[in-house]
Amino acid sequence: MKKILWVLLLAINCSSVQAVGDSNSLKSAISGKQRSTEHKARDSYRHPLQTLKFFDVKENMTVVEIWPGEGWYTEILAPYLKDKGKLYAAHFSADAELAYHKKGLEKFVDKMHKQPKVYDKVELTALEPPESLQVAPDGSADRVLTFRNVHNWMKNDQASAVFKAMYKALKPGGILGVVEHRNNLLKPQDTKAESGYLSEDYVIALARNAGFEFLGKSEINANSKDTKNYPEGVWTLPPSLALKDKDRDKYLAIGESDRMTIKFIKPE
Repeated sequence: MKKILWVLLLAINCSSVQAVGDSNSLKSAISGKQRSTEHKARDSYRHPLQTLKFFDVKENMTVVEIWPGEGWYTEILAPYLKDKGKLYAAHFSADAELAYHKKGLEKFVDKMHKQPKVYDKVELTALEPPESLQVAPDGSADRVLTFRNVHNWMKNDQASAVFKAMYKALKPGGILGVVEHRNNLLKPQDTKAESGYLSEDYVIALARNAGFEFLGKSEINANSKDTKNYPEGVWTLPPSLALKDKDRDKYLAIGESDRMTIKFIKPE
């Protein structure tokens, strides 16, 4: 009995040490020099440490980042996963018809080439519905993460296809983490999401229709100052500031949008 208790105690201690080491590794990635000053300035709105912990991202996992844009989260995930894990960056396709998509991909690739020590192990894949939907090998990912992208897919009637693609990429028991601009609870959902805002129920329904089960949500990225009724939708707020200098101080004082932070699981 004493031997069994000693083994259990040793296992618990090892797990605690690993958890502390993983947390320190994540903190180091967030504070690292590879991140731009501009990006670090947004941490107070985007809470990367708390968000990635809520999604239970570990440094030895295979993670897919969906439509990483200019790489705000990639600057954290790439060094964090480099030694023990794997990062797939599912960006736009090189064959995309939209010039915006082609330019965005080029900027992202250029960013990776300029810092090979940070990004040389990142594997680039393409998400360009309906042609390119394999964001990672089927059943290979522990985590799939998407930040403020669902409204873009809804605009082009692509949301269902993308949620199914994310489901296919995950292992059974894998987690999908979603951060998105959050609409007022009682406001009817525009299926094109023209304002950029979505209801939590709508996002949960999209995930469930793809086969996911709801796992939990957090108020990590909430912003009670966001009234969600602006001339240019969510893009009126920073960092876009679509109205430029008009009422700039007012929108800077509000800050970035109120955001839902939700996680789903692919059933075993």
